Amino acid sequence: MNKTQMNFATSNLSKIKPKLRTQGNVTGNFGKNKVKAGSPIQGLGVTKAKVVNVTTQDEYLRKMYHVFDTTTDPKLKQFAYTEVRKIMIQRGQW
Repeated sequence: MNKTQMNFATSNLSKIKPKLRTQGNVTGNFGKNKVKAGSPIQGLGVTKAKVVNVTTQDEYLRKMYHVFDTTTDPKLKQFAYTEVRKIMIQRGQW
């Protein structure tokens, strides 16, 4: 027997046995109690309104052009530019 085999045979690694769980909560959630499954955004988009107005892409594009021309905030200007660019690329005009 070489030195590595002898060390493994005499070490505690070969003697570790999994403990049978006989008491406590069965969680499967790393110790936390189980919670009901489901997404917190499950009802997103559900409305009881009689009329829902959805902005068209053309209207959104006009608004982004207006924001780009009138704002002084660099982050907002960059956002408007990116949105205009995405729409123009979709339309094959960029």
